[in-house]
Amino acid sequence: AHWLMVNPFGLIILIAVLAIKTTGIATEGRGTPPLCRPGFSEDMYVAEIPESAEKGQALFNVKFVNCGQGGLVQFECSNPSDFRIEADGVVYALRPFTVSTLRAVPLVIVARDETNQQQWQTQVRLTPPIGQSQQVPPPALSQGLQEIWFPSRQTDSSSVGQLKRMKRDWVIPPINVPENSRGEFPQDLVRIRSDNDKNRSLRYSVTGPGADQPPTGIFIIHPISGELSVMKPLDREHISNFHLRAHAVDLNGNQVESPIDIVINVIDMNDNRPEFIHQIWNGTIPEGSKPGTFVMTVTSVDKDDPKTANGMLRYKIVSQNPESPTSNMFTINNKTGGIITVAAGLDREKVPQYTLIIQATDMEGNPMYGLSNTATAVIKVTDINDNPPEFTAETFFGEVPENRVNVIVANLTVTDKDQPNTPAWNTVYKITGGDPTGRFSVPTDPTTNEGLVTVVKPIDYEISRTYVLTVVAVNEVSLARGIHSPRQSTATVSIRVIDVNESPNFEPNPKLIKLEEGMQPESALTTFTAQDPDRFMQQTIRYTRLSDPANWLRIDPNTGHITTIAVLDRESPYVKDNMYSATFLASDSGIPPASGTGTLQIFLLDINDNAPHVYPQETEMCEKPEPNGFNITALDGDLSPNAGPFAFELANRPSDIQRNWTITRLSGDFAQLSLKIGFLESGIYEIPIIITDSGNLPMSNTSYLRVKVCQCDHNGDCTDQQHIVAAGLGTGAIIAILLCIIILLILVLLFVVWMKRRDKERQAKQLLIDPEDDVRDNILKYDEEGGGEEDQDYDLSQLQQPDTIEPDAIKPVGIRRMDERPLHPEPQYPIRSAAPHPGDIGDFINEGLKAADNDPTAPPYDSLLVFDYEGSGSTAGSLSSLNSSSSGGDQDYDYLNDWGPRFRKLADMYGGSDD
Repeated sequence: AHWLMVNPFGLIILIAVLAIKTTGIATEGRGTPPLCRPGFSEDMYVAEIPESAEKGQALFNVKFVNCGQGGLVQFECSNPSDFRIEADGVVYALRPFTVSTLRAVPLVIVARDETNQQQWQTQVRLTPPIGQSQQVPPPALSQGLQEIWFPSRQTDSSSVGQLKRMKRDWVIPPINVPENSRGEFPQDLVRIRSDNDKNRSLRYSVTGPGADQPPTGIFIIHPISGELSVMKPLDREHISNFHLRAHAVDLNGNQVESPIDIVINVIDMNDNRPEFIHQIWNGTIPEGSKPGTFVMTVTSVDKDDPKTANGMLRYKIVSQNPESPTSNMFTINNKTGGIITVAAGLDREKVPQYTLIIQATDMEGNPMYGLSNTATAVIKVTDINDNPPEFTAETFFGEVPENRVNVIVANLTVTDKDQPNTPAWNTVYKITGGDPTGRFSVPTDPTTNEGLVTVVKPIDYEISRTYVLTVVAVNEVSLARGIHSPRQSTATVSIRVIDVNESPNFEPNPKLIKLEEGMQPESALTTFTAQDPDRFMQQTIRYTRLSDPANWLRIDPNTGHITTIAVLDRESPYVKDNMYSATFLASDSGIPPASGTGTLQIFLLDINDNAPHVYPQETEMCEKPEPNGFNITALDGDLSPNAGPFAFELANRPSDIQRNWTITRLSGDFAQLSLKIGFLESGIYEIPIIITDSGNLPMSNTSYLRVKVCQCDHNGDCTDQQHIVAAGLGTGAIIAILLCIIILLILVLLFVVWMKRRDKERQAKQLLIDPEDDVRDNILKYDEEGGGEEDQDYDLSQLQQPDTIEPDAIKPVGIRRMDERPLHPEPQYPIRSAAPHPGDIGDFINEGLKAADNDPTAPPYDSLLVFDYEGSGSTAGSLSSLNSSSSGGDQDYDYLNDWGPRFRKLADMYGGSDD
């Protein structure tokens, strides 16, 4: 505008320019618009730069065509440490360098449209001006492909005959290839050349991972031209660099050049978003925390190169929910991810939890170029004791019967805004007033948090009818700093005591009195009364005896006056350690009546009412005792001084006592009884001894010592069995043994009488029984084998069932069995030894035959034999061979000859001819 005001012709020129521009636009709109594709003007630039570049020097520029889209294009280069590219495409040097170190490195320039994230890239080969390099032939510059030459083997010499010096091998700079390239493949990288290919044909090859080693097929080289190409997009996150070795050989395979190492670096592109380690992060912060309090740290990782901006992350909080009390309660360290508080006012009772959305962005947090991701941070506000418990009422009421313990009187309720079931919420109740004797306590109900006012000691209505307690409620942990307990944390508890009928109380209990034993019946002992604690009730008390083991006492039911009903004896088994105890019951007239017990203890003083007696009461000695004396003492049921020392003397009667024995006092309690004569016949002797105690009124008693005199061996032990039995068994034991013997004899006698009577009843029975009915199977004892099958001509009806052999004198007249033997003594048959010699068998048979011939009781050959008759009418018939229906002559018995000489006789008998 200033220029138009200064130059008058400027307005005319501006109008003309606008008109021409408008005409061009209209003309262009009427025809076919030209085809325009955004991108760099060249795929490969060859830039000639000085051999030495200074910092900040403009080196070259690249041209980018955006076809009038108007989008913002951002440029990036593959070597950001050495070059800087501005928005107009001009590339500047960031540090001083020489081009000889860069000519083998193609510089990759990437353009990115921030509106649609579209990318374009180109390569720039940096070369020094023509004439400054001897290694790169001019034709390579025109083709735009960087060449790598094998080190030259030229020699430098000052004169002929001098030593030759070889040039040192080159150090090949790395080749930088951007990852995720979208260009057409194969994509040429460099050309490997040797100066020996001018005069002969060579073949080029590469080896190493990515070429002929896994992963194979990534890089290839043209064997003739030496062009090294990449076959597919590279991924830096998978493999960040490749180390290859280039070879040059002739057609015969002979190595022409020494192999050179080629390093291919994969240039990182921002192709990975940040990833949070956890999608949800949990943290806590106490309520009331001050600003700057650390909460937690969230962490994200990026697979891109962390040394470049592609992997440099920045954090920020995108949102906070809820936005109370402010929307910026927290902040995050953009580099470390640490979350801290920036505002006060955290209150769990209002906002128990915050949810933050955390965003991580690479490219150092650049929102235009960086990639981002989000995660959730959940921050819980933890409780502190910033709310004291408050009672729901100022005064609580309760009542309790007197003398009751462990009874809940009242329930105290409180409110606490802190988190339930935490130390800041759990309430502790303390009694601060109204209970000086500690009769109440207030434990806490763990479920409801209520205070339970409980009676722990008996309460007496007659002492106090009401109690007013002051109770304070606090938490298990102290209140937070700056928080004080309000008035509502203190309450009053009013407790009314209910009067009940109480049991009468004996005073004192137990009551102890001392008396001498021997007190006669109907003697007054003492008065044992009880007091009724119910002073405000008009009641009467009656007394009864509850426990009196010896039945010695009686109590007046109205007055409690105790008298004796029997003689008190200290030596009674019911007296323990001179003490006798009796229990009495006192009952009032209340509704319902109450009763109480009291114990009366009587300490009995000893009197001399028991005479002493000798101990031991029995002893033994030999007929000729050595020594001839033994010691004795006395026992007295009384206590000293009514017992020992004792006086011992022998009685005057019988007269032989003092003639045979003498007694000598050894001490106050012991004496020695000795035998005056040298021999005393065996037997039991009772020696009367008069013993007198030392009581104020001494008591004497004639006690008998039982001495058992026996015959002794050389050891002094009794050998008289009768003496031992008499000495070992008492009178009661001997009587018991005799009774047992008498009872046993009576039982034996009764059994014999019963057997005799049973025999007489059997003898009176008739022995003749009808043969048709006599079918009993009884085993008969017989030892004769006379007769045979041919002796069967007898009448079977005469067979009778044999019974026990009885003498003729006791059988009825006219009754005699035909098969009975004569009543003669049986001869003595020889008895064969258990294991006789085989030669004695014949003698044994002959002796038996002679005895049978001389036996008058043996039946003759043809006589009636006695067998066990089994009845008549058998369906089996006769088994005799004489009556068999078949004849043995029809059989062939010649096979018996094959059985040996013992069966030949049978074969002759049955298998022979009729004669």
